[in-house]
Amino acid sequence: MRKLITLAAVAIVSAAMLLAQGAGESGADNSLQDVLDKGTFILGLDDSFPPMGFRDENGEIVGFDIDAAREVASRLGVELVPQPIDWNAKEQELATGNIDCIWNGFTVTPEREKVMTFSAPYVRNAQVVVVRGDSDVMTLEDLAGGTVGVQAGSSAQAAIDDTPGFKESIDQIVEFKENLTALMDLEIGGVDAVVMDLLVANDNINRSGKDFRILDQTLTEEEYAIGFRKNDIALRDAVDAQLLAMAEDGTLAQIATKWFGADITIVGK
Repeated sequence: MRKLITLAAVAIVSAAMLLAQGAGESGADNSLQDVLDKGTFILGLDDSFPPMGFRDENGEIVGFDIDAAREVASRLGVELVPQPIDWNAKEQELATGNIDCIWNGFTVTPEREKVMTFSAPYVRNAQVVVVRGDSDVMTLEDLAGGTVGVQAGSSAQAAIDDTPGFKESIDQIVEFKENLTALMDLEIGGVDAVVMDLLVANDNINRSGKDFRILDQTLTEEEYAIGFRKNDIALRDAVDAQLLAMAEDGTLAQIATKWFGADITIVGK
């Protein structure tokens, strides 16, 4: 069965390669062939975003997204190159060709869909509010007049804007370069709460053992996907094909279980 799935995936990628070659001749889309020719697939990420992509105790970039991307790159016959970027300038990094994709717990939003092409979603997520364990805050309404931290350029900012009455009720929004820095400020009382991704919040609380808790109310439900340049359809389709093959042969479930304790992926489901 695995052999049949692999052969099918190869056929899909081969077809995508032929389409990319033909497109390249007409000047339309040579995105997949460019990656194959250079032999590298450059992944842009915030390297402080566990468990999706972050540095371990040895300084190596690891995480669910990294393992999944490395397997995709291997199946395409190229080397994965994780490239840390300024998350607030991620769209510019992609548009100028410094990276081939943004793959790092990247939430699909209408605004982002206007400027880039997304893969099929692979994980569901939500934007949540994290507070200290001894905080009196139990609901969004309890944060009225308070200070909320958020990562600059993240979908958490949009979630705050899109939650009726929430932004207007709080006194101040403080931007941080990284979620981990925002949580450090929360720990010392610099902010009253941090709005961030549920998967990242759960991972941080479990790994650090810090006295944080997550409010039951969520701001928005989301999906993670991979962002490509708007016209890089051939590359997007090739990556999608490999992710689907990985879902069908169990590889993606194995990677998810390693990082989340269960298969929470939604590819092909």
